[in-house]
Amino acid sequence: MKGQAFNPYLPSYEYIPDGEPHVFEGRVYVYGSHDCFDSGKFCANDYVTWSAPADDLSDWRYEGVIWKREWDPGYKGGSMYAPDVCRGPDGRYYLYYAFAPGITRKSWRIRVAAADSPKGPFRYHGEVDLSPWSKEYLPFDPAVYVEGDRVFLYYGSAMFYPVLGVRKKNVKGGAVVELAPDMLTVKAPPKTTISLTGAETAGGKHGFFEASSMRKIAGKYYFVYSSVLGHELCYAVGDAPDGPFTYGGTLVSNGDVGLEGHTDPKTASNDTGNTHGGMLELDGRLYIFYHRQTNRHCYARQACAEQLFPRADGSIPQAEITSCGLNGGPLKGEGTYEARIACNLYSKGGGRFLANIFKARKGTRPYFTQTGGDRNGDPDQYIANFCDGATAGFKYFDLRGLKRIGMTLQGSAEGEVLVQNALGGEVLCRIPVTGAQTRRTFYAPYAGKDGVQPLFFTFRGTGKAAFYSISLAR
Repeated sequence: MKGQAFNPYLPSYEYIPDGEPHVFEGRVYVYGSHDCFDSGKFCANDYVTWSAPADDLSDWRYEGVIWKREWDPGYKGGSMYAPDVCRGPDGRYYLYYAFAPGITRKSWRIRVAAADSPKGPFRYHGEVDLSPWSKEYLPFDPAVYVEGDRVFLYYGSAMFYPVLGVRKKNVKGGAVVELAPDMLTVKAPPKTTISLTGAETAGGKHGFFEASSMRKIAGKYYFVYSSVLGHELCYAVGDAPDGPFTYGGTLVSNGDVGLEGHTDPKTASNDTGNTHGGMLELDGRLYIFYHRQTNRHCYARQACAEQLFPRADGSIPQAEITSCGLNGGPLKGEGTYEARIACNLYSKGGGRFLANIFKARKGTRPYFTQTGGDRNGDPDQYIANFCDGATAGFKYFDLRGLKRIGMTLQGSAEGEVLVQNALGGEVLCRIPVTGAQTRRTFYAPYAGKDGVQPLFFTFRGTGKAAFYSISLAR
C-alpha cells in the first residue's frame, strides 16, 4: 500500500454511514448515506461515492456526487436513506435507494437509478412496487444481490411504528424478493429473512431492525443486518439467496458490546449508536464495514471497517473495533497520528447510546468533533472535552524500539495522562500536562515492552483539553 490505512478510512470531514463495499472494475467502491456535520437529521446530503484500488485500501479517491434527491421525479422534500449498488445481468449499474416523502406507509418507497459506470452519472430508472406488503415489511434500507441472471432485493425496518398504516404487531422483520430482468418488477411475495422478534436468534435478543445486506462466501449466503440492539451488525447463513437463514452471531458492535467485559452500552468501549454496513471479500481476506458516531449525536456518522476471521465451519467470531481495520496489521510505532483514529473513547461514567434528536450533554464525556461546519476539505477533526477520567484507546501499534510518547493538547487541563496497554493494565508511561493556550506537545519516556500493543490514554486532573494527536518516537 502507498500508506497506512486507519479508521475511519475516509478523510475526517467526510460523514458516510451505512457503507456498502463492492468491487467494480478493479476498484473498491463504497456506497452509503451522506450525513451533514452538525445537522439535526439523518442523511441530509446527496449521495457521493469514494473508491480505492483493490490492492491498496489506503488510497481512497472522491468520485463525486452520484445522485441528488431532486433528480428523483417524485421528490417533495425529506432525505434519501441507505442505498446499495449492483452490476445487473445486463452489465449496467443500478442504484437502489429508500425514498421517504411522507408519513403514510405507501409514501415509503424504494426507487432505482441506472448508469453505465459505477461512479455514474446515474439516471432515474423506476420504482419497485412493494406497497402490497408494506404493512408487514416497510420499504427501507434496500440491498441488492445479483447471481447470474437472478436479482434479489432485501429490505425492511422495525423503526417506523408511528408511520400511518403500520402497527408494531404487523411488522414481521426483514424481507427478500426476487426481481424480474427489468430490475423493478417483483416476481413473488416477500419472504422473511430474520424476524423482528428474533425468536430464531441467540436468546431471542438479536431480532431484525434494519440494514439488510447480502454476500456469498465459500458457497454460502450470508445475510447481514442491524439488530434491535442498534449498535451491532449480525449475520445469518443460508443455502440460497432467499433463505431460509440460520442465525450466526454478531459480526461487529460499534462499542465492542459482547467482547472483553463490554456487556451493554453503559460498559461499551465507545458511545454507541445505530450501525449499518456490508462485508467485502478481497484477496483472501474478509472485512465488515460499519460506522461510528461523532459530535455527541447520531447525525454525523463515519465509515469504518474491520477484518473478519472466519472459522473452518463458516462461523465468524465478532470483530474487535480498531484503529487499523483495513491496514492488514498494526500501525507503525513511529510518527504522528491524529487523535481522531482512536477506536475507543469514553468517560469515567461509561458509555451511552446516542439515539435522541438533540445532542447529548457534554458533561465529563469526550467526543469527536471538528471546527466550523460541513465541508469538502480542510480536515481538522479532534477529540473535545478531554477531562478527568476520559480515555482514548488506539489499537494497535508495533512498538518495537519505542523511546517516548507524546500527545498534542490545547486547553486548561492540568495533571497527568496515564498511558496503558489496557484499561487498568500496565502503565507504559506518565505524561505530565499543563494548561496550554495554543497547541502543545507533551512527552514522557516509554517504559513498556517491545511488540504489538494498544495504547490507552487516560487523563487525571483538572480542567479539560482538546486532544489533537499522539506522537511515537524511536
